[in-house]
Amino acid sequence: MRTYLDFEKSIAEIETKIEELSALAESSGAEAMGIELSRLKTKSQKQLEELYGKLDPWQKTQVARHPERPRFRDYVAALVTDFTELSGDRNFAEDPAVLGGLGRFLGRPTLVMGHEKGRTTQERLTHNFGMARPEGYRKAVRLMDLAEKFKLPVVSFVDTTGAYPGLGAEERGQGEAIARSIERCMSLGTPMVAVIVGEGGSGGALAIAAGNKVLMLEHAIYSVISPEGAASILWKDSGRAKDAATAMKITAQDLFALGIIDGIIPEPMGGAHRQPEKAVAAVGAAVAQALDGLDGKDAPTLRRERRDRYYKIGRLEEETPRAPKR
Repeated sequence: MRTYLDFEKSIAEIETKIEELSALAESSGAEAMGIELSRLKTKSQKQLEELYGKLDPWQKTQVARHPERPRFRDYVAALVTDFTELSGDRNFAEDPAVLGGLGRFLGRPTLVMGHEKGRTTQERLTHNFGMARPEGYRKAVRLMDLAEKFKLPVVSFVDTTGAYPGLGAEERGQGEAIARSIERCMSLGTPMVAVIVGEGGSGGALAIAAGNKVLMLEHAIYSVISPEGAASILWKDSGRAKDAATAMKITAQDLFALGIIDGIIPEPMGGAHRQPEKAVAAVGAAVAQALDGLDGKDAPTLRRERRDRYYKIGRLEEETPRAPKR
């Protein structure tokens, strides 16, 4: 059964009627029902296009968090063959919130890693809702070390509300682990492409997202803090998350305009959760194109381009002073 978001109530009502009429039409075969079904499907598609054509940042946040969006394992299953998962940070433990391994990404030998939120209740608990502990980021560093050793490109899938803020994680050096992972992304001598496929929250996302190319799905979000967290800090009221989402410029469209990301991957009408196979295929094609553009570049060039990419973010260009009027 499809999960509908709060702002999709009108579509939910129409699609419920479509399901009911479809069941009746199968049993009775009435021609009039077929005409009504066609009318309702046209109406549903039109409303869907109108609604998703003007989503505000808070609505995009809800779409980015939709429980039926493709997860890391979905991307691996569809895009990576001969996948061998690698576990553990060789220091403390295995962290199932960050997964990764070796395989062939659309035929290309690649190291693939990313956040895994899980879908069922048990899976979400197992993967800690995609919120990694220090072990997850130390595992990511280990995987990137392997990628450089074997001269493999790295593809990362980012989908987390943020790093796990628990006491144990802080005691084991959460901040240091995130910083080391970002540093390893920046020093990597092979191509790296990161894709924000759902939520890209804070340092927990940036830890595996500092690539040569950063792409975002059309309705994904990427921010320094969640809208609820920002609202709690700014206004002492998490209920103003919608205001925070608008002010923070967290959508793919805003971030592309600001030069934070390099490209936007279109989603199927109604979001990636409606047609996950189509969304996954679009991501695969976009990543393959980005990797093609990085082929043949040596390690110093990749590092320099990656460094320059981040140094220029937020830089303001001064206007040439005008000659004073006489």
